[in-house]
Amino acid sequence: MAQLVKLQDYISRYQIDLARYPTQFVRLKKNQWERIKRQWELGEDISEWQHVDNEVEAEAYEEKERFTFIKKWFAGRQKETTEDVEEVEISNELVSDEDIIPEEETTLTFEPKIVYAPQSIHELKRMFIDQFFHFQMKWASSTLREKSYVDPRFMRDSLLRMLLQTLPDNYLLFYYPILQIRKAPIELDVVLMSPTECICITVLEAENQAVYVGGSDRFWIKKVGTKDSKVLNPTINLGRMESVLSQLFKQEDIDMPIRKVVLSRNGYFDYPGSPFGVRFVDRRNYHEWIEHLRKVSSPMKHMQIRAAQTILNTVQTTSFNRDIWQQASQPTEE
Repeated sequence: MAQLVKLQDYISRYQIDLARYPTQFVRLKKNQWERIKRQWELGEDISEWQHVDNEVEAEAYEEKERFTFIKKWFAGRQKETTEDVEEVEISNELVSDEDIIPEEETTLTFEPKIVYAPQSIHELKRMFIDQFFHFQMKWASSTLREKSYVDPRFMRDSLLRMLLQTLPDNYLLFYYPILQIRKAPIELDVVLMSPTECICITVLEAENQAVYVGGSDRFWIKKVGTKDSKVLNPTINLGRMESVLSQLFKQEDIDMPIRKVVLSRNGYFDYPGSPFGVRFVDRRNYHEWIEHLRKVSSPMKHMQIRAAQTILNTVQTTSFNRDIWQQASQPTEE
């Protein structure tokens, strides 16, 4: 699962320590998946998964792994690597094996709920990933002391869910982040940081089967059936995103290529020729494009972390102190 580093202007724990939280996120997810998969394979009753504090469990697992040579949960069983939630090495260039990462006390827990008995490992995996998505949204909008109110529409956002659940752990996702540039807020679209490149994505997905006729003008024509309408040329926004990120990277001497993508999972692009440096991804080549991204197996890179940190250094954040949040949520006593 890709890591949601920043969602609009919500508080993000990745802003606290970007070198630690990517590895911690993967460790928490891996531990929970192995525990649940083990219970399922042993035929244990998982109708009510027991609550486990993720970070406490992660710390215990980390210590056990560092000082002893333990066998894997399923030693001797037939291995099905395709069924693992994630096999991406995440910590090569971030944290030395000898470094001890102190775990932050957390108010976050992952409590999956079984709504039906999974009959196959595929069903179990899908149930786990779907429920972990909700945990991931909390992970990306809160810290120990602060919390942001998450708009419910993001829980139903199919693009956000697809990117997080389809791409591997070594991707860092900025989803419509709001940056402060010269004291002015600037909202970007989707920024996807792979180990080797920064991908800027502008999305056109208003109607199914829409055809977007593009050109160099300020507006494109959107054709839906017999109706035509105008939409803003998406390459304008892409150019603005590229300009902002290029300036930020240049200031910090970051060598990270920036790619530009116009995406429509449910429509088509009709563009005579091809603008320089822009890739059009529509229904015809969407699966090929996403599969190409999934095959990036490189561990996270130091330059990738630096580039992501540079963006985080400029983001706008709106959050509440947890104490204030809790007091506001309590009913007023008369």
